[in-house]
Amino acid sequence: MDWDQTIKSFSDYLLLERTLSANSVEAYIHDIEMLNSFINGGDVIIPPEKVDMSLLKEFIQNINDLHLSARSQARILSGVRAFFKFLLLEDKIEKDPSALLELPKIGSKLPVSLSIQEIERIIAAVDLSTDLGHRNKTIIEILYGCGLRVSELINLKLSNLFLDESYIRIVGKGNKERFVPIGRIAINELNIYLSNFRNKQKTAKGHEDFVFLNRNGKQLTRVMIFTIVKQLAVKAGINKTISPHTFRHSFATHLVEGGADLRAVQDMLGHESITTTEIYTHLDNQYLRQTINEFHPRSDKFRKRKNT
Repeated sequence: MDWDQTIKSFSDYLLLERTLSANSVEAYIHDIEMLNSFINGGDVIIPPEKVDMSLLKEFIQNINDLHLSARSQARILSGVRAFFKFLLLEDKIEKDPSALLELPKIGSKLPVSLSIQEIERIIAAVDLSTDLGHRNKTIIEILYGCGLRVSELINLKLSNLFLDESYIRIVGKGNKERFVPIGRIAINELNIYLSNFRNKQKTAKGHEDFVFLNRNGKQLTRVMIFTIVKQLAVKAGINKTISPHTFRHSFATHLVEGGADLRAVQDMLGHESITTTEIYTHLDNQYLRQTINEFHPRSDKFRKRKNT
């Protein structure tokens, strides 16, 4: 097998059969090209079907020597595993050499989220004296009010807004569609932006249906959304390291802490597995301390209540 042709076939498989996003496919292909470069860095060319467990262990040691984080190493090895599973599926190999590879253990890291007060400070920091200010406020309200990924936000289209029914249609990872409820505050901001600013803006050809546009009338980029969020966080005096995804985390955290059904939150976020959503069941330390003080039989507050 030729590496270039095999990698191309793997890319097509990920894109067409696994229906992964272009960004995900690019990440997988980068991992396999890294493996190819390592294995075939010398004079002897080893084709994909000749790669064995010992070569993969050397590759693992190599990426470990690069001092990559455990998470980065796990992501690369996940891509390598997917590649050899593909070769097995296509009957290109008889045995998967990556089957017994152990992924580095990754500590469970809770996502950063904002308090309601912090979100209100960020929204208050928006300069509404400019047209772009109204656009930026609407962006924050949609990110937090609907829990969208940044890619879902920049690809949001006018034709996918059903504001009378309080829903928006989202095309998420793997081109999977879902309808997400949108609240009154976000609807109001969206209507103000669309009626008073978006409708008056000149739109570049091919960008007419996108909700959020830049100064040149073109679809916003991911980088631009990151920049908007970072600048507002600084202006609001938020010291946490935040990104557009932080509003998605905050959306889910506040729903779960407010008592929302986990399955409902899963559907709104577009998570394939409920396990992904369960990370939002974390509670802050202060709440945990209050719970122990209130209900544990050995706490002073509990014993005092029992004796009254």
